[in-house]
Amino acid sequence: MNRIGDIGFLIGIMIVFTQLFAEDGLIKASIVQGDLWIYGSQQMPEIWLSLAGIGFFVGAMAKSAQFPLHTWLPDAMEGPTAVSSLIHAATMVAAGVFLIARVYPLFDPFVLNVMVFIGAFTAFMAATIALTQNDIKRILAYSTISQLGFMVMAMGIGAYSESIFHLTSHAFFKCLLFLAAGSVIHQMHHYRDKLSLDFDYQDIRMMGGLRKSMPLTFIGMCVASAALVGLPFTSGYLSKDAILISSFEWAEGRGGLSIILPYLMVLTSWMTAFYIARSFLLNPNY
Repeated sequence: MNRIGDIGFLIGIMIVFTQLFAEDGLIKASIVQGDLWIYGSQQMPEIWLSLAGIGFFVGAMAKSAQFPLHTWLPDAMEGPTAVSSLIHAATMVAAGVFLIARVYPLFDPFVLNVMVFIGAFTAFMAATIALTQNDIKRILAYSTISQLGFMVMAMGIGAYSESIFHLTSHAFFKCLLFLAAGSVIHQMHHYRDKLSLDFDYQDIRMMGGLRKSMPLTFIGMCVASAALVGLPFTSGYLSKDAILISSFEWAEGRGGLSIILPYLMVLTSWMTAFYIARSFLLNPNY
């Protein structure tokens, strides 16, 4: 999946290089508010700017696991959970959104519209998949894909600051969620070996009643889950709600069927609350 994204990224780089640089290596063009201009001539054909933007966005889709280049992320959960808490919360999966932010002036309205559609669909799709997962790490993996969809969609509607804000806040509470999950998995693994039982120690259906034996983990899980859901007095409340508000403002300015987008995002946010609550309230008296 990432090799496909790399090809798109390379194509975008080649287009920008050939269109913005003269043969002697000097810059012969500039980008002003998404429009590509050549010094001493007319505006560049929009097709080149669109193709370059699509190329960069394909690279971002692979790195931030956007549909249809998202399948690698859940499979990358095989490593230690402490490692997952770092790379899947703040560094590796954030690379795509960070790439979009760095080259944001390159994206014309066509590419931004594509970004909105892909991001919104990814957020909704990943949330529906997370509802059906029983592996605690895969639930968090699909949750990460869904939240990255929120960020990409926010970039597409022009909510640049809100997207970066959510990228930062998500890194903290998703990292805490993975650390709490790792603590639970470690204890479940120890419990399985101690009693010589045979069960999947990452299956949430085999968990329950851990609040009394793991109070600190329970508190950390509750705080991080509240931030993921977007409850008041958490960072997620500020960043995710800022994206939702921006989506309603974007839809009002465009009219028509665009009003579907903010309501789809609200529905996705509700599903987020459901699947994260399910992950640690499924069997409270097991």
